Amino acid sequence: MIGRLISISLRNRILVLLIAAGLFGWGVYSVSTNKVDAIPDLSENQVIVFTEWMGRSPQIIEDQVTYPLVTNLQGLPQVKYVRGVSMFGMSFIYIIFEDATDVYWARERVLERLNYANRLLPEGAIPTLGPDGTGVGHILWYTLDAPGMDLGEQRAIQDWYVKFSLQNVKGVSEIASFGGFQKQYQITLDPNKLTYFNLSVPQVIAAVRANNNESGGRKFEMSDIGYIIKTTGYLKSTEEIENIPILTKNTIPIKVSDIATVQMTGESRLGIFDINGEGEAVGGIVVMRYGENAEEVISNVKTKMLEVSAGLPKGVKFNIVYDRSGLINESVNSVKTTLIEEMIVASMIVFIFLFHWRSALIIIIQLPLSVAIGFILLNAFDISSNIMSLTGIALSVGVIVDDAIVMVENAYRHLADAQHKEDHG
Repeated sequence: MIGRLISISLRNRILVLLIAAGLFGWGVYSVSTNKVDAIPDLSENQVIVFTEWMGRSPQIIEDQVTYPLVTNLQGLPQVKYVRGVSMFGMSFIYIIFEDATDVYWARERVLERLNYANRLLPEGAIPTLGPDGTGVGHILWYTLDAPGMDLGEQRAIQDWYVKFSLQNVKGVSEIASFGGFQKQYQITLDPNKLTYFNLSVPQVIAAVRANNNESGGRKFEMSDIGYIIKTTGYLKSTEEIENIPILTKNTIPIKVSDIATVQMTGESRLGIFDINGEGEAVGGIVVMRYGENAEEVISNVKTKMLEVSAGLPKGVKFNIVYDRSGLINESVNSVKTTLIEEMIVASMIVFIFLFHWRSALIIIIQLPLSVAIGFILLNAFDISSNIMSLTGIALSVGVIVDDAIVMVENAYRHLADAQHKEDHG
């Protein structure tokens, strides 16, 4: 069969050359469209369910949140196992699916089951799905370089301007904010005054909630003009909160300011983000969506950062702390350089030993053609160009060279023997 294949190839050289050229062109296109990353994504195919119920102990979280969710999420199709982790005020459920399962199909199945499991959870505990990223999805970290600006203001810029802008970039799953202070109004109750006025904490909470809303009225017409009545009651300052009436005693309203102090402050934190020992900073983590091209996403995020910078306050700019594109480019370029060096050295060795330029030309043609066909297969199996896949191609060059040398040397010897017999025949 091999003899017939060689014979057919020799009789149809033009067709063989056209097929080789077509494969090489397809391979070059595959190289340009192949996903590029520094490291392969070997993380498990998982969906994360996060539930926050602040102020509760890990044991309460385990009994009332984690256990009901784990027991109800078991039995989903194509699930390998379900893991649950409980901590103070938070619950994490990791649903591990089979490797061949489509991640978005898996997320839909989890959402369907959560719709049923919600009724088993206590009030205020609402489970949510984690981002559709992977364990190696953190591709870029940045901070806001804002000298002299309050950390609360920096966090507000990050949460309400930068985050929403960068989340629109194609391939970005989430922008996770960190550092600084998240602004909030805090009401500090005086227990002695509560006792004096015979008030309870739930009464204060109910009064604040009742006054922090907007209600609609009916429409009425006057002088042939229609008017729509509504009340605007959303709280906008500490003074408005202080003036909320809780109770009326002897025609005198008891306001929040009579029993508590109200202040604008930051939410309680469990840690800080310090950069290079120079002080606290505010920033975000860019999480890449599952199956995206890391190099392309990083490039798009940097382009978007240039647009976002135009709307930042004066003196505020981005400071990139971690950028995987440097590792990606260095890794890929290192392996590419190795491939080129191998092709040149192999061709030179063949030329020196055989001293036949046409034989060396075969090696020169075969090596890049084989590598190009390899990239076609990488795209077919959805494998990115990373350290492992490119190193595999680099190692296979040795096998390709061995095969080419054996075939070329064998053909060269048979041609030489045939010519020798012809000269002495």
